[in-house]
Amino acid sequence: MKNTVFLSALGITLLTACTNHQPENNEQIAAAGLTLEYFGDSITQDAAISADQLIAKMNGKDSIEIKLTGTIEDVCQKKGCWMNLSIGNNQSMKVRFKDYAFFMPKDAAGKTVFIEGLAYRDTTSVAELQHYAEDAGQTKEEIAKITEPEINISFEANGVILQNEAAPKK
Repeated sequence: MKNTVFLSALGITLLTACTNHQPENNEQIAAAGLTLEYFGDSITQDAAISADQLIAKMNGKDSIEIKLTGTIEDVCQKKGCWMNLSIGNNQSMKVRFKDYAFFMPKDAAGKTVFIEGLAYRDTTSVAELQHYAEDAGQTKEEIAKITEPEINISFEANGVILQNEAAPKK
């Protein structure tokens, strides 16, 4: 009898652990006409801070594990293998995806996103900046103007939640 109860509890735990973690406020999301799309590791929206607070949170640190929410500025137009996220003060942060394991939809620019992972200070080489410019569809002339490396904040996301507007009901 004890084994049956234990195995039943274990089975329920495994079933709930293997499903996508839906946020607790699904009713509010649906009422607002939104849907959520999940990428990478299963994460929730809980305790996410606004991306424009990141610089203050990193004060004096080279890196920080954190959960953020913000607006996607643009996405790699070749595969969706990176995105730029606004971090306030006319700055953006390059977000890449852990182990190159997942990609974002190429039409995600302008949408709200929740990301969890590692924010870190980084130097982006001229060659890498030119590669990103090419992925973003910039002209050869615009790419040729990139001649200096950039020191900035980057992010490696292990999980992403993309907030979409729900399709209109027919």
